[in-house]
Amino acid sequence: MSLIQTSSSLSGFTHFLPTSQSKISVKFTVSCCSVTSPVTVVNGNVETKPIDRSEIRLGLPSKGRMAADTLDLLKDCQLSVRQLNPRQYVADIPQLSNVEVWFQRPKDIVRKLVSGDLDLGIVGLDTLSEYGQGDEDLILVHDALDYGDCRLSLAIPKYGIFEKINSVKELAQMPQWTAEKPLRVATGFTYLGPKFLKENGLQHVDFSTADGALEAAPAMGIADAIVDLVSSGTTLKENNLKEIEGGVILESRAVLVASKKSLLQRKGLLDITHEILERFEAHLRALGQFTVVANMRASSAEEVAERILSQPSLSGLQGPTVSPVFRKIDGEVKADYYAIVICVPKKLLYKSVQQLRAIGGSGVLVSPLTYIFDEETPRWRQLLSNLGL
Repeated sequence: MSLIQTSSSLSGFTHFLPTSQSKISVKFTVSCCSVTSPVTVVNGNVETKPIDRSEIRLGLPSKGRMAADTLDLLKDCQLSVRQLNPRQYVADIPQLSNVEVWFQRPKDIVRKLVSGDLDLGIVGLDTLSEYGQGDEDLILVHDALDYGDCRLSLAIPKYGIFEKINSVKELAQMPQWTAEKPLRVATGFTYLGPKFLKENGLQHVDFSTADGALEAAPAMGIADAIVDLVSSGTTLKENNLKEIEGGVILESRAVLVASKKSLLQRKGLLDITHEILERFEAHLRALGQFTVVANMRASSAEEVAERILSQPSLSGLQGPTVSPVFRKIDGEVKADYYAIVICVPKKLLYKSVQQLRAIGGSGVLVSPLTYIFDEETPRWRQLLSNLGL
């Protein structure tokens, strides 16, 4: 059985309905832009022929909040994107040799990673899951870039027959849904939405897509429920909709993703990926962390360490760094003060300063951290393992 697409006059919704028409063998070539690989479709199977190239291509979102936050992250990691003409879709990063930056729609980034037209990309996990559809060539390099947080969720009205429905299980058990009268769901996620509801026991469902705000669909009578991205939930509440127990399909945020095939075959890509990952990890680990430096009078470094480690907020990442401070006293060079350096999270900063003073610390200096480079990042080791290296 195949699907046909029908358009509705109601708010731009498109319905996907089954058809019993017999299969037709079709072969055609699609060319969407000058840089995309030729695509051949034979009996529904997509075959791509990547264009030979030596450049490494990184796909970034072209518009919206995700685009701005991505550029900010790269800039904070000393990887500023240089775009000579804002109307152009190609740019570079001077710190990364042989890397082209291509600005694309997030869903096109995923598609072009699969086709081989891009090697790396930054998108939301929701977009990766919807358009990647579990493709084994797509490999997560970094799964938590600390922005773009949202969730893909099922929402239903607070009123009418749904007033006392508070879970997906209860929704599935409602006797109203039959083959003749299915649950109508509006969503832009035509892969994740049906997959989720089927896995949760909802067999009689009719899906439709819309270009506009999905929150209006139930009030307009176009749909009974929606599957959409939710950040704070305020828009749902303002439209008399509610999330229900078990209805979160996916927790999403920005991720760095790569083509497994490219990582194994594209010269220089693995080294570039390693550098980008290291910069991201070092910067994200340093967020909200401060370096605290103070002087303390003592007879030995061990005495200072004992005092510091007696305070729970002063242990730092792996313990305090204690160094002698040399002064010339009565013509002799002596070390009767010691300098302490510790790393402190923002929420404990003031408490840590108070504790330092209480044990004899003075001249306390505080500065924000930009990077924390640790030993080899676990994500890099995991990536190599996933690649079989």
